Amino acid sequence: MPRMNIAAFVEALQRDIEGVAGIGDEQIADAARRIAAALEPSLRLRLMELLGEVAAELTSQLPNGHVEVRMAGGDPELVVVEERGPMPSPDDSLSARVTLRLPETLKAIIDAAAQDEGVSANTWLLQQISRSANPQRRGPGGRRMSGYGRS
Repeated sequence: MPRMNIAAFVEALQRDIEGVAGIGDEQIADAARRIAAALEPSLRLRLMELLGEVAAELTSQLPNGHVEVRMAGGDPELVVVEERGPMPSPDDSLSARVTLRLPETLKAIIDAAAQDEGVSANTWLLQQISRSANPQRRGPGGRRMSGYGRS
């Protein structure tokens, strides 16, 4: 994935703030410029937090792997990292049995998701549980950010 130019977004937001302040006199416009400049670190942080949320959402939709936010040359990039965790193989004996009571609405969601992937509901649930139970994938709060920061 190409790197994202956070500076361009921050500068656009600063211009927006200055544009809104342009409806006032020079004193208001000057105050808006100073506020826009002071907000730059906070804007960068919020955009990085947004990218972290995007990465977490994309990760939840991937069948294997996760999405990381990496810094490259001061700009973030989203990177898909494939995981080949300990998924049960077709040779594994399916001898354990679990009875699970679900609301009908959740069962319908599971059935639809399984059908979208072309597998049975049982197989789909087994895959989801295997991925979620993989200790390498879990982290604090389900979020993972790696890379180098710059202050």
